[in-house]
Amino acid sequence: MEKATVLKAAKSLEKDMIKFMRDLIAIPGESCKEEKVIKRIAAEMKKVGFDEVKIDKMGNIIGRVGKGKTKIMMDAHIDTVGIGDPTAWKIDPYKGDFKKGIIYGRGASDQRAAMISMVYAASIIKKLKMEDDYTLYVTGTCQEEDCDGLPLLHMIRDEKAVKPDYVVITEPTNLGVYRGHRGRMEIKVVTKGVSCHGSAPERGVNAVYKMMPIVAGIEKLNKKLKNDKFLGKGTITVSKIECQTPSLCAVPDECTIYIDRRLTVGETMDSAVAEIQKIVDATKTSKDAKVEVLQYSEKSWTGLKVGQEKYYPTWVLPENHPLTKAAAKTAAEATGKPARVDKWTFSTNGVASMGRLGIPTIGFGPAHEIYAHSVNDQVPVEHLVIAAAFYAMFPKNLVEALKKKK
Repeated sequence: MEKATVLKAAKSLEKDMIKFMRDLIAIPGESCKEEKVIKRIAAEMKKVGFDEVKIDKMGNIIGRVGKGKTKIMMDAHIDTVGIGDPTAWKIDPYKGDFKKGIIYGRGASDQRAAMISMVYAASIIKKLKMEDDYTLYVTGTCQEEDCDGLPLLHMIRDEKAVKPDYVVITEPTNLGVYRGHRGRMEIKVVTKGVSCHGSAPERGVNAVYKMMPIVAGIEKLNKKLKNDKFLGKGTITVSKIECQTPSLCAVPDECTIYIDRRLTVGETMDSAVAEIQKIVDATKTSKDAKVEVLQYSEKSWTGLKVGQEKYYPTWVLPENHPLTKAAAKTAAEATGKPARVDKWTFSTNGVASMGRLGIPTIGFGPAHEIYAHSVNDQVPVEHLVIAAAFYAMFPKNLVEALKKKK
């Protein structure tokens, strides 16, 4: 199939994609509240002719096209963060304003745009008879903003609703090809003390003072962490501190810090915890401090209780992998210029597909990541069209790349 034919087909669907995009933005869908968004996507999938559409127990939607040997999953999380201060927005975040070729609103970049492009890529595949020896699964996943990777673990590992050989993460890449990102984890440290009246602090033990050398040690640790040529440096920072005290006239008997830890190549959950434990052990009151990885546990919109530890592994796909090559070739065909191969600065569902499950994973998405979670959340319509062409052409290109490898 000539790329010009696919691009023309994608362009012909532009008005449909704009309408679908604006419809989705108009439906609020923060984590655990995605039901209406999922049902709207299901209706569009059925409208354009997916071979199968289903919703799993957690509430993620799965659309299937084809029934070939190579199984490809393309994933977009469809939950969004909140809007924050409403007065900071120059437009209604849930209206889907369309001005000068750009659609604005919460979730436009992160990550409703890719879902629109994937759904209409399936339409192109069906209309142009582009099926080959592959099965394409288009998934819209829930609760990613709360716990990245969790929905893919549920679908692939727990419920076994999908068993992909390859995964395409469609978070915003500004139409570049992304082959990995740093991992992350959330940790807390708790110190215990003895409370007493604030007029005589010597009678007690201040838990905040116990925490001070630990915080200083964490600040120093940030300068010593590993650095990877591609993904960059691991980082650590105290993101929140709080204490428990009977009153503002008393010595606090408990202090807690929360830590944001970004993991580069070679850093793991165990190594990161050990580094903090070493800092704690070096203090005079280490027996009164505890280090632990935070846990996520919530009910999905379907009522299913889901959760996991807040550890999201680092992952990198080799530059010479057939998946990388197929993505780069397809990006060049869709954009008309050489592919830009890079990495995300933030974390994605790839922490599950490749980070935990070892399934080769690549990234390509419409919109620029700088607009994610911002009051300027937006996507150019041109990106919707180009991404739809990419998603339509990619499965066949991957099958061909795999054949060449053999």
